[in-house]
Amino acid sequence: MFSRLKESAERYRALETALQDPELHSQPARLSALLREMGALREKARTWERWDELERRRQATSAMLADADRDVRAMATEELASVTAAQDAMVEELKRQLADDDPHRGSNVMLEIRAGTGGDEASLFAADLVRLYTRFAEQQGCGVELMSVSPSEVGGTKEAILAVSGLRAWDLFRYESGGHRVQRVPETESQGRIHTSAATVAVLPEAEEVDLPVRDADLRIDTFRSSGPGGQSVNKTSSAIRITHLPTNTVVQCQDESSQHKNKSKAMRMLRTRLKDAQDQARKSAEDSSRRSQIGSGDRSERIRTYNFPQNRVTDHRIKESYNLDSVVMGHLEPIVEELRRRDLELKLAALAQGSA
Repeated sequence: MFSRLKESAERYRALETALQDPELHSQPARLSALLREMGALREKARTWERWDELERRRQATSAMLADADRDVRAMATEELASVTAAQDAMVEELKRQLADDDPHRGSNVMLEIRAGTGGDEASLFAADLVRLYTRFAEQQGCGVELMSVSPSEVGGTKEAILAVSGLRAWDLFRYESGGHRVQRVPETESQGRIHTSAATVAVLPEAEEVDLPVRDADLRIDTFRSSGPGGQSVNKTSSAIRITHLPTNTVVQCQDESSQHKNKSKAMRMLRTRLKDAQDQARKSAEDSSRRSQIGSGDRSERIRTYNFPQNRVTDHRIKESYNLDSVVMGHLEPIVEELRRRDLELKLAALAQGSA
């Protein structure tokens, strides 16, 4: 347990040294990545420093117990009891930090929202989720950028990709991956029957260029004219970009900007993120069952939440709790996120205790 904490502190100090290199200021992408990593390690580094100081005091005090002077031994005994009590009090905090460790903490994220079963109503629900997440991110002080959107003929959204930036972005959105179901009466339903439809959400930590370099030789880049629903032309020039990563056959496209350069930049961000996610998913599949059982497993096939409009409630099926729907659709997801994080930490602490038993 303590070796992992020590490694985090050593890495933090190495990053502090690396940031003193003046050449870093000409490498904004790398500088951003290092600062993000430092932010994720800061708490663990400071905890290790406090523990290490107590350990050095304990060792020095223990040596004084053999002193010939009775008063020195008495003072050492008292000091040792104080140090031991302080270390015991820190153990639970150490366990919490190790259990709550996450390699993506501090990362920006991309949300991929897609309409599922339910036809037009599903696309309208997907558009509702886009608005919900945009409000939530803005209320939490995060930046939100619409990377790509594919509108439906009825004013909904077939697919949308949002980029959310901020040090808390991953912690705020990491539990949103999965299937979201809505139950409500469509405006076109004359009999008042409740219709059930669905959308899926994927939450991906955004990959920086320094995290995952992509060779130009591995890319095929095509340009085409942007178009809206029904084929109506949005742009008379070939500014839309489609990028294919040849080794993996991963395809991304962006057509929302009028500038070909901006569309290419956005498409490359999406491509790196999807390639990095594929690596992460391969790693997750190799992890043990205790890790896969956690709330934050990110399984997109799992139905995680139901939005019931007639009963004005949102139910999260992982924690079996319901919340006021009117509040949630206005972006107030904090109560759900906090409860999910608390339950997830409980599971991780239990797994950590079982592993050390």
